[in-house]
Amino acid sequence: MKVIFLDNDGVICLSSNWGSRIKKQKKLGSEPVFNHKNQLPVEYRFDNFDVKAVNILNQILEETDAEIVVSSDWRYHANLEELGEYYTSQGIIKKPIGVTDRFKDIFPKEWSQLRFGANLELERSMEIGYWLETHSEVTHWVAVDDLDMSVEFLGDRFAAKDGSDAKPGLTNFVHTPHNYEGIKQSGIKQKILKHLK
Repeated sequence: MKVIFLDNDGVICLSSNWGSRIKKQKKLGSEPVFNHKNQLPVEYRFDNFDVKAVNILNQILEETDAEIVVSSDWRYHANLEELGEYYTSQGIIKKPIGVTDRFKDIFPKEWSQLRFGANLELERSMEIGYWLETHSEVTHWVAVDDLDMSVEFLGDRFAAKDGSDAKPGLTNFVHTPHNYEGIKQSGIKQKILKHLK
């Protein structure tokens, strides 16, 4: 099985789309809701995806037959079924097959030590690593995110204190550093395909 660990904001939901949920909520006649888990229908909880970014993602899904696992914080605000409904309503041709577990649930000891100096990149990379460890059927994978979870970035920030060469971070990682372009950035699609073929 091939898997794309997908973040939404800065990847397929771009900065030009941010705030569109507020406009949708106002049309609904609702005051803007920011802590919105299950308080509104799913189509009003999230900002819209960028149409061109969705087209690129669909091309990747068609070329590789990869599955989507949501690693985005959006997983905190909807269940898997609701995320699937939202993805298809936004034009994505496949529903996600899963979400990564929360760092605090799978690494409670580490979470209690890190929670006040939380590092989202480190936490998310460990969540993805855990998902991979528990799904041996995965043959090819890539994580796509606007947070830098690369070994180069995290390895420099969190070097092993035991003298070993162990470095945190993800090897199969594609960074989308420009939140106004996301997955549409020149060369990003090719980098993703390289990991999935």
